[in-house]
Amino acid sequence: MKVLIVYAHSQPTSFNGALLRTAVETLEAEGHEVQVSDLYAMGFNPVASEADFKARRFEGHLQYDREQKAAVASGSFSDDIAVEIAKVQWCDLLILQFPLWWYSVPAIMKGWFDRVFANGLMYGQFGRFNKGGMRGKRAMVSTTTGCFPGMVAEGGVMGHLDAILWHLQYGTLAYVGFEVLEPFVTWSVRYEDDQARAGYLAALGERLKHLDQVPVQPLHTVEEFGEDWKLKAGIEPRTYAHQPCEARRR
Repeated sequence: MKVLIVYAHSQPTSFNGALLRTAVETLEAEGHEVQVSDLYAMGFNPVASEADFKARRFEGHLQYDREQKAAVASGSFSDDIAVEIAKVQWCDLLILQFPLWWYSVPAIMKGWFDRVFANGLMYGQFGRFNKGGMRGKRAMVSTTTGCFPGMVAEGGVMGHLDAILWHLQYGTLAYVGFEVLEPFVTWSVRYEDDQARAGYLAALGERLKHLDQVPVQPLHTVEEFGEDWKLKAGIEPRTYAHQPCEARRR
């Protein structure tokens, strides 16, 4: 396969850096092609602006998503965006490697989505979810946390992990058509010893050797929703956010 790893950590000596190196070494040893977008090392600009377009279709007020659609048709993205779009189009599997900050990704990675996931290419004219522009590709979150598993389990103090990652796995990756694999999560890394951290690295290596065995996140297709934008009668909710509140409380 062709694998793109988008990596967001400023310190190469971090545990995220160790996870990145393990991923690259394992994937290449398995015969896969790998590219890495090391956002901090690249000095990637996360701020969406009019400078992202070499030519403007709509002068005056910046309508960013409409300018993206025009840039897709005219090939007028700034060079840094065009390079990243090409990487996403090239890959069969997208891996996101980052520390979980404030229930989300670091700002530099959020800006990567804002600027690279372009209207008219990743979503829009194709549709969304199973109709999105990235359909046929897979994606996986690999994140480090400072919390313990029980803190994000059912009834945990931090809230359920599915809810924490919902905006990313469903609202970003699945939205543009990726089939989303279950996330790889490392817990309380700061408080673990070297042996435990080595175990996490080994576990990531094993997962990447057997990607065909990694479960896919349960998602609904757009055809399962009616004209009222709700699940059609008779279709059972399969995802955390689509379950009734009372079901999530049980």
